[in-house]
Amino acid sequence: MKAMILAAGRGKRMRPLTDHTPKPLLPVAGKPLIVHHLEALRAAGFTDLIINTGHLGEQLPAALGDGRRWGVRIAWSAEPPEALETGGGIFQALPLLGPEPFLVVNGDVWTDYPLARLARIPAGLAHLALVDNPPQHTAGDFFLAADRTVAERGEPKLTFSGISILRPELFAGCAAGRFPLGPLLRDAMAAGQVSGEYYAGGWRDIGTPERLAELERELA
Repeated sequence: MKAMILAAGRGKRMRPLTDHTPKPLLPVAGKPLIVHHLEALRAAGFTDLIINTGHLGEQLPAALGDGRRWGVRIAWSAEPPEALETGGGIFQALPLLGPEPFLVVNGDVWTDYPLARLARIPAGLAHLALVDNPPQHTAGDFFLAADRTVAERGEPKLTFSGISILRPELFAGCAAGRFPLGPLLRDAMAAGQVSGEYYAGGWRDIGTPERLAELERELA
């Protein structure tokens, strides 16, 4: 199974750190945030990776090359500097991802989630890893039912971790351009085509310099 790391975002809330450095290249515990993902993916058996680039995108291939240093193979999907949002970015990369389901990981999160347990084919169009709601997002995103179905409505809601398995068919009918992933997932939920699981372990959304510093202190 192939995996995609989403690394094209501007990271406006991380300014001024991201004025000259893409957010995935910001250091955490002595190495770039994205390297934590490379190492975790390799350890879980994912070796064919696609990474999209946008803001200051040339820095990512310059830093990571073809990935052989970490035992992986990286294919690059270059986007405009303003990027294509999550949905548009994945859609553009579909020719690289191929016809089978694939793993997606947000490049601006840190987690110790055991990615190997996602190396399976989802029954529906998507399978999402959900986590406890962080302080900055107390309302959550989606409801996880007892049968592991994920729905837009229901309580209590959990937060989408940015880790998922998606089928290419989720993007049927989409056109090239800039669009979010959320509406596609909600349409699939309405059709009963999204499953999920709850993860209670380590997970951080690195959205601000303060959160980055907090994670650095924790890992130290």
